[in-house]
Amino acid sequence: MAIDEVQYDVQIFNELGQQRVSPNSGKKYYTPVVSQSVKPAVGMVFDSIEHAFSFYEKYALCSGFSIRRTSSYNPKGVIKLKYFVCSRQGFKKGRSFDKLHDGKVKRYRKPSKRIGCNAYIKLRLNVDKKYQIYGFQEEHNHSFVKKEDIQFLTSVRKVNYVKESAIQALSTINLGPVRAFNILKSLYGGYEDIGATKNDFKNFKMDLNVYIGEYDAEMVIQRLERKKQYCPNFSFDYTIKEDGTLGGLFWADEVSKSNYLVFGDVVGFDATYRSNKYDMVFVPFTSIDNHNRNVTLGAALLGSESAESYSWLLRFYVKAFGCAPKVIVTDQDPAMKKAIQEVLPNSRHRLCMWHIWEKLSAKLGPVVCNTTDFKKELAEIVWTDFITRVEFEERWHSIISHYGLSDHVWLSDIYNIRQNWIPVFYLEENLSGLMRTTSRSESENHFFNQFCNPKSTLVEFFSHFETAIEAQRYEHRKNDHESRYTEPDMWSKFVLEKQAAQIYTRTIFLDQQLEIDDAINSCASATRQKVGDFMKFEIEDLLQPCTSHFEVMFRNEDQTITCSCRRFEQFGLLCRHIFYVLRLCFVREFPKKYIVRRWRREAITNTSIQSVSSDDVETNGDVVEAVLREIRFANDYSINRLVMDIDQLCLYRDYVKGYMAKADEKRLKSAREIAISQAGKKTKECGFCKVAGHNLRTCKLYIASLKEKESPATSGVDNIQV
Repeated sequence: MAIDEVQYDVQIFNELGQQRVSPNSGKKYYTPVVSQSVKPAVGMVFDSIEHAFSFYEKYALCSGFSIRRTSSYNPKGVIKLKYFVCSRQGFKKGRSFDKLHDGKVKRYRKPSKRIGCNAYIKLRLNVDKKYQIYGFQEEHNHSFVKKEDIQFLTSVRKVNYVKESAIQALSTINLGPVRAFNILKSLYGGYEDIGATKNDFKNFKMDLNVYIGEYDAEMVIQRLERKKQYCPNFSFDYTIKEDGTLGGLFWADEVSKSNYLVFGDVVGFDATYRSNKYDMVFVPFTSIDNHNRNVTLGAALLGSESAESYSWLLRFYVKAFGCAPKVIVTDQDPAMKKAIQEVLPNSRHRLCMWHIWEKLSAKLGPVVCNTTDFKKELAEIVWTDFITRVEFEERWHSIISHYGLSDHVWLSDIYNIRQNWIPVFYLEENLSGLMRTTSRSESENHFFNQFCNPKSTLVEFFSHFETAIEAQRYEHRKNDHESRYTEPDMWSKFVLEKQAAQIYTRTIFLDQQLEIDDAINSCASATRQKVGDFMKFEIEDLLQPCTSHFEVMFRNEDQTITCSCRRFEQFGLLCRHIFYVLRLCFVREFPKKYIVRRWRREAITNTSIQSVSSDDVETNGDVVEAVLREIRFANDYSINRLVMDIDQLCLYRDYVKGYMAKADEKRLKSAREIAISQAGKKTKECGFCKVAGHNLRTCKLYIASLKEKESPATSGVDNIQV
């Protein structure tokens, strides 16, 4: 018996609807009790399918159930009939268990919401090309959810545009969908106000990754190509393996290139960090900026750590930046060594001291390293700048002989490459002390690790990378600002201290201030004598009691000055011994020849360099995001101004809520709706191909057929893609 034919003999009214019990079967049926303004009725007419669905959905939510779309009849692409049903319509399909290959049974425990509910509305296209309700079943075979549980209905749970944007924005700083959900909960006030569940957020992220899928690498390449199109000074290159997968990818923007011109004298790179789900190695090129902070000078992803991969990378690096770095610092990777010798023969390859030193205990054992003074004595000649090469050689052999390690293979090996890692062997090189270990590169990896994760797709990785670079460059601008617009305290009346504060960035000035203070309080002149055009000073340093004296040579005519500690040659900064002599000789102006550009405030002019991310390249989506940012700013601005005036704040709230109704009315029609609205219009068809929108004279297929008749040798048109 149909539900419509069953007599009502038991009726109970409650807050959610009207209930009746069938006298024949004893089953309960429920009818929503709602305002007539939201209740569907046979004969109602809607401009579009979407308007009808929205109306039925609003009725469902007022009642306490959710709906879904189902059958439709659409001959020639025009929907003539459409049904919307209760989400509990029908029954669960498929098996409740699977038999595994070992004979065991895997049972599915996911419950089903479908219990055969017959509630629905039926629509048909009328002569006015609008949709009219011709069938409405309002009775359900299940009760309705309570008001506080409506948030869990499928119709309510929607990851809309705003939430999608929030998930993706938080993803750029390595916050996953669950954390995004918790953050929105705090912003919205409660879980019930979000309009979705954690699983909805996770499913959206999963669907996004599935969408990226096998086109991950292609999407990244297209993204970089688009950036290259709008930023001519942007460089990137990639290589493909024999199996068609991405073998390597390098990129560097205009800011990196400008930084390289100033800070690229010493560059380190470390390839130990795997940053994505494809297990590709992330290789950032790192140097030191004028605030003594890390600065990224390009980056790469490599599919393998072979000499061939590194050679390809270094070749394009030199091509992109125009010249090779003077000094490059790496660990003891043999593939890196081979590639550097091949591609950068004129660059000084320096090995990381820390990596070599850390192997000491493992190579020699705890007995030698922990129960004797061997490690301490060796450190005194390795980690110092205040000995000569001759002294190093003598003391090395003395220590090795004393502890009976003359025949130790590993110690002999690291001794044979001493020119590449012992500081005393490259003291003569300019700025040789800037980067002695790959700790800069490793700290750079740690920095990027805060924004990335090893499970990310390449598309996600690049979003994370650009966020990290933005953070790095933001800190650089902040440090520039503090250097220009704050005044440090002076510790002395020495005129060069105040000049140093105007020349150097704040970080570098603090270093020079300490040297000046030590010059005043910890140095003394032991002797002085004339040597040719120079005055020779023997400076006693109370902070270095193990060294007898430091020799400073000064020529007043051209302000030439050197010190045996070679601090300026190693770091580009004057030492306390030189400051002592300059003060002693009443020098009133900071020697210009000893002001290295890389440490100056104006080393890089921020106003001349604009960092352009991939998202700055304007597309339709970018325009929408720009408008949304303006709306958010305007909203924040208004709230901050009105928060102390509750009456004005309420008026602003009412204005915004009033516009919500207008937003529903102004909702843009979808492409399908536009097609429906045009379905009733009679459009002329082409007499040849029977397709609307053009005539015989402009039909491409007809013109092509005529050409074929004129040229019999022509076989047709190849590779036509629709």
